[in-house]
Amino acid sequence: MKLSVLDQSPISRGDDPETTLNNTLTLAKAAEDFGYTRYWVAEHHNTNGLASVSPEILIARIASVTHRIRVGSGGVLLPQYSPFKVAENFKMLEALFPERIDLGLGRSPGGSQDTRMALMDGVNKSMTEFPRQLADLQGFLHNTLSNDHPYRLVKAVPRTRTVPPMWVLGISERGAANAAEIGAGFVFGHFISPDKGEAAMKTYREHFQPSRDFDEPVNAVCIFVVCADTEEEAEELAISQNKWLLNVGKGSDIKVPSIEEVKKRSYRQEELDIMQNNRNRALIGTPEQVKADLERLSEYYQTDEFMIITNIYDFDAKVHSYRLLAEAFGL
Repeated sequence: MKLSVLDQSPISRGDDPETTLNNTLTLAKAAEDFGYTRYWVAEHHNTNGLASVSPEILIARIASVTHRIRVGSGGVLLPQYSPFKVAENFKMLEALFPERIDLGLGRSPGGSQDTRMALMDGVNKSMTEFPRQLADLQGFLHNTLSNDHPYRLVKAVPRTRTVPPMWVLGISERGAANAAEIGAGFVFGHFISPDKGEAAMKTYREHFQPSRDFDEPVNAVCIFVVCADTEEEAEELAISQNKWLLNVGKGSDIKVPSIEEVKKRSYRQEELDIMQNNRNRALIGTPEQVKADLERLSEYYQTDEFMIITNIYDFDAKVHSYRLLAEAFGL
């Protein structure tokens, strides 16, 4: 089993972005020491709760303080950008950190409609262009644009010896099909939509087309995990993540609250039901319990890699959670 990390750089209540981003660097170095395969950072905009807005910049910083672990984006929100510019950014990263960079791509708008329009400087691009953008990006990365392509004479530089492999992040069969069509890796977001994973993975495997990135289907599953020495402690730590997810669903303030803050207020039955349902997106327990659950999901999804996301309030407990999981699998 391969374990990796997806880090959204969530800001805990009372912390500032600077502290949070320094914590990301600390966790990345720890993940490398623990034996994790890759460390991906997210892209979110117009929010006061998530500090990672520019994965390209954060990737460069993380790669500069680590040595072995692959570093990538989870993911660049391609519909808002130029495939050519994304290709240049990641070829530059590949030149600086050869064979350590992953290019993960998402179809999300990145926030509200106003936020998306601000990202595109008022130019309204259709989200339906995503498959075409993926193909163009692949063409720019590998210099394989067709002879009749309008930009065939435009070359993405630097001309690196190696190229970062492309991955598509998805939560549906549509995302899986997009990844399969261009021969990209596919990461299914169990932490967002656990009920659609079986169909998505089946679509990806059945429709995969070999590419310069991958000869055969390569997939991973991203899932929330809270791991602690005892089941009781894990459940206690997860309280902050439970409330954070509730707030995210409401579109309200999404800084991660402390356990004490969560316990101070009462909750409507509707809110309690939502938090209980959100447990389907997460694994919570001891290292042995979480390991057994991941092994079960590995068979269900037919994957040998999980990307772990842990958005709890206590940073030291978060690092310990990743450590315990790595030790359970003998990384």
